[in-house]
Amino acid sequence: MILNKKYLMFDLDGTIVDSSEGIFASINYAMKQLQKTPLDATTLKMFVGPPLHTSFKKIGLSDTEAQLAVAQYRVLYKKQGMFQVQPYRGIKEALTELSQEYDLFLATAKPEIFAKEILDHLQFSKYFTAIYGSDLRGKRPDKSSVIAALLKNEGIKEIDRTLMIGDRNDDVLGAKAHLIDTLGVLYGFGDKTELVSAGAKWLIQKPEELLEVLSVD
Repeated sequence: MILNKKYLMFDLDGTIVDSSEGIFASINYAMKQLQKTPLDATTLKMFVGPPLHTSFKKIGLSDTEAQLAVAQYRVLYKKQGMFQVQPYRGIKEALTELSQEYDLFLATAKPEIFAKEILDHLQFSKYFTAIYGSDLRGKRPDKSSVIAALLKNEGIKEIDRTLMIGDRNDDVLGAKAHLIDTLGVLYGFGDKTELVSAGAKWLIQKPEELLEVLSVD
């Protein structure tokens, strides 16, 4: 059991929601607009977690092409993709109980404006003290910078009582940059090798386990 934590920071995609349908469709929409070959399922999965611009460059797009791809991605994503999400089974119940014992925060590399709309759409915003993400102008470009803003703005000094919960190595490395422990979830888009290699301290298989490893009276 993970003891002595007060602040819980949650990733969004792959941790609270399965957002693959909308994200994957928007990525391949962008590829089509740039007259590029659509991406296969394995490559698409790699896009969930890291900043979009970084992921587009990793598949071989130039910096300019990656910027155009992000812009095209957002055309479809804003229209319909962002709402093509499914909360993971058991996550609503876990958030309900955890929010009574801990201060919950969202820390996502997704633009903050989209994250807020998604949580409002799911009626999940009420569980969180505050929601943090990147912005559409490139500020807070990665998980580390999102966490830095969260810690500063919320006045959180007790790093040893803070926990990051996420499914990708970006979550682990972003938290690690601030000496924050990470609980890796294996039901999202990452896997055990990725999370352990990055330095996740604990792992769970399903959302219900959050209530088992975190003490809830």
